Amino acid sequence: MRNGTTSDTTATTTAMLDLRDVRLTLESGAGEVNILRGVNLVVPRGQTVAVLGPSGSGKSSLLMVAAGIERATAGRITIAGTDITTLNEDGRAAFRQRHIGVVFQAFHLVPAMTALENVMVPMEIAGHRDALKRARAALESVGLDHRLGHYPTQLSGGEQQRVALARAFAMEPELVLADEPTGNLDGETGHTVANLLFGMSRKRGTTLLLVTHDPELATRCGRILNMHDGKLVEADEQ
Repeated sequence: MRNGTTSDTTATTTAMLDLRDVRLTLESGAGEVNILRGVNLVVPRGQTVAVLGPSGSGKSSLLMVAAGIERATAGRITIAGTDITTLNEDGRAAFRQRHIGVVFQAFHLVPAMTALENVMVPMEIAGHRDALKRARAALESVGLDHRLGHYPTQLSGGEQQRVALARAFAMEPELVLADEPTGNLDGETGHTVANLLFGMSRKRGTTLLLVTHDPELATRCGRILNMHDGKLVEADEQ
């Protein structure tokens, strides 16, 4: 069974994301659990890729490893020409800040910060002097210029996810990783958020890796993979 990969002869310089034999083993009360069992994936710059699979199949773990939030047990992860498996935790965080935007299902906004602050502060930490201007523009791009001073508890779920999208794209990342971005939203709101996600990715030429259990959402991507037994399999080969 061929998994979701391009031949090793592919020039990795053309790829935004290149995973080679990536493995993740976690400890549990019952012993070791093999979450990722040798994932291979090459994503060219600008491509949109969906990973389908049920809850617990390892989709989210794949994104966390690709983002450098979770450290892979083995294998190589190259993003924009940098092997992030050679970096320590601080190095991975700094790289993620410069190159990667992450959108979570649960929004992950800071409750004590306004919408504007949630978007602005990561840019301030990264040293951007125009953080305020860029944060305002990012929130305006998702239709929230009238909600800048509102806190997450004052926003609907859809509005919170739009703030999360603004935060992810405000740094102009080369790669966006989206973990069930519409999973906590109703159908109409989810459709609005999906339109924003794909529209912003297309406008900026951003590479997008999306994990979802929603086949309809997955069809909006240029390529669909399934998580199968800890590996990625092309959807048409199931």
